Amino acid sequence: MKLSRFAQAGAIAAVAALTLTACAANERPDAGSTTDTTLSGTIAGAGASSQEVAVQAWTAGFQQAHPDVEVTYDAAGSGAGRESFQAGAVAFAGSDRPFTTEELGDTFAGCTDGTGIIQLPTYISPIAVIFNIDGVEELDLDAATLAGLFSGGITKWNDPAIAALNPDATLPDLAVTVVHRADDSGTTENFTDYLFQAAPAEWTWEPDGVWPETPGVNEAAQGTSGVVSAVSGGNGTIGYADASRASEEGLSTVAIKVGDEFVRYSPEAAAAVVDASPFEDGREAGDLAIALDRTTDAAGVYPIILISYMIACQDYVDAASAPIVKGYLDFVASAEGQDAAAAAAGSAPISDSLRDKVNAAIDLIVAE
Repeated sequence: MKLSRFAQAGAIAAVAALTLTACAANERPDAGSTTDTTLSGTIAGAGASSQEVAVQAWTAGFQQAHPDVEVTYDAAGSGAGRESFQAGAVAFAGSDRPFTTEELGDTFAGCTDGTGIIQLPTYISPIAVIFNIDGVEELDLDAATLAGLFSGGITKWNDPAIAALNPDATLPDLAVTVVHRADDSGTTENFTDYLFQAAPAEWTWEPDGVWPETPGVNEAAQGTSGVVSAVSGGNGTIGYADASRASEEGLSTVAIKVGDEFVRYSPEAAAAVVDASPFEDGREAGDLAIALDRTTDAAGVYPIILISYMIACQDYVDAASAPIVKGYLDFVASAEGQDAAAAAAGSAPISDSLRDKVNAAIDLIVAE
């Protein structure tokens, strides 16, 4: 797994701060790791770049408790991760959206025929709207204006709609350059889902992991790192990225209007949306897909978030992978694992009630 120096430093610091031990990592619910201290072998995962920093922290903590285990992760994007998992090329996937109920009818080559998969919401993070405009450090935007920018309806930074929301800002007569993901991205799907729900008059495209053909000046960039680089390297640019990367790079970010206030992203504001949202209907046991409510007016809520899922088989064709995957996911969901991710990536730890449901889903993995 190749990570930025920020990811590596954050993960190491998080694990060191928590001083995880093999003993602690074997206790549920405090650390949630497998009770089998003789684990050995290698498992591979692939998927969302949004949770790359968190995966590094989880891997460092789990391997510290189980030194004979190696976990690798290719942060190639959610779409690539789901495809690799479905093809049986990796033992688990990270994805910023779950498989849909229609997709669950397809074959998963790494899973035993007739068995299902589990989908675990273990990474909760705000999606930051990032921008770079010389002389402008902060912006307040409502859903309609944000959708106007990304849809190509607003083409200049001194547009009256932006000026009305930012009376104290000196906005330049400068063209807007929208930076979006070039790859199939769960971050894109979550971001466009917010625009579609909160500003349907301005954003008419259905939520999708692939950016639509919007008018205006657009720049496509590969992965989270590509978007961050393109926005920070330009002037008049605006994009979206996992908030952990925005914080690492010191980028300017947008406060979003919710009700009567403008809310900046935070782990607490992101977690508030999840706790207020139901699970999707029509899902089987262990499939914990959450239907996010992006239109809430509740105080202190930041609605542009992603939930990144860990996805695994209930029963593996390669039986040797099962106990390692189960142990790893136990650690990911544990209080220690969630705290390590929060320290390294700024994510929001899952609640105790959600952890109980996640643990029950992990218990469906056959690891004899």
